[in-house]
Amino acid sequence: MCEEEISDQQELFEHFRFKVDARQSLLRIDKYITAKLENTSRTRVQEAANAGNIMVNDVAIKPNYRVKPGDIIQILLPNPPREIELIPQNIPINIVYEDDDVVVVNKEAGMVVHPAYGNYTGTLVNALMWHFKDLPLFKTGEQRPGLVHRIDKNTSGILVIAKTEYAHNKLARQFFDRTTDRKYVALVWGTPDPPEGTITGNVGRSPKDRKVMYVFSDGSQGKHAITHYRMIEDLGYISMVECKLETGRTHQIRVHFSYIKHPLFNDEEYGGDQILKGTTFSKYQQFVKNCFAILPRQALHAKSLAFDHPVTGKRMSFESELPEDMKKVIEKWRVYISGRDTSS
Repeated sequence: MCEEEISDQQELFEHFRFKVDARQSLLRIDKYITAKLENTSRTRVQEAANAGNIMVNDVAIKPNYRVKPGDIIQILLPNPPREIELIPQNIPINIVYEDDDVVVVNKEAGMVVHPAYGNYTGTLVNALMWHFKDLPLFKTGEQRPGLVHRIDKNTSGILVIAKTEYAHNKLARQFFDRTTDRKYVALVWGTPDPPEGTITGNVGRSPKDRKVMYVFSDGSQGKHAITHYRMIEDLGYISMVECKLETGRTHQIRVHFSYIKHPLFNDEEYGGDQILKGTTFSKYQQFVKNCFAILPRQALHAKSLAFDHPVTGKRMSFESELPEDMKKVIEKWRVYISGRDTSS
């Protein structure tokens, strides 16, 4: 498995908090923070301040603010820098919307979002580097596609990417403050009871297998995670559900539904690639295997995303249709439960 799918967070930003030492002399805050944080340029700090992402004593400040002894500084920085060369590649991508500040993409299943060790090419970011190659800042290497969230390789759906440092900071703040609205559609084994509810449980790396995530129900480890869901359609032995994320942890929907004993259909990492509900009749078993062949991945699609435009402030909403593999499997189950047609 590539690093893309097992990183510690899906939302790509870092949060820092400092208390200024009592002996600190007056110093511009951009200089102070640059000295405190490794691998962080003064320009990055200045852009964060301009976007309102640096607070001193709970008040947003500008880059020329001078720190004083006892100040409490809070910083939100998007996209921690990675020591990976981004190679532009001419890979087709489905762009839903684009302007000078953001691009919204409908990602296909099977595409990794960001290059990682052992997985340097063929990613969405490689494709965007090619798409942006003629823009001045991207041409000189000063700017990179600004990721503030991502979805797993084998999950399809909507992503927003920033094209400027300012937009990157503004979007990171929205994801941090949870003012975005993200909805997913999933196929899960069984029928959730109740049909509408909330799954809460800290998510962290599994103590037994570092490649997958685990729910720590006692809250002792991992990061706080909340998934709201409602059943859209009962398909007999599986269900179609809509999920609304309150937090954005790695594999959150997948591990949360596995935790409540309703793993995602054909999710091999969380047990959904087994026939968990239904009969032992060979025709039924073959029917499910046929569905697995049509949908050779976890049945999860990032259906919609809403956020405030980082420059205009206007609320923007984007939706994408379910991909063909999920549509076909849903239709097969509809036919199966209406006529018990197992000859598929």
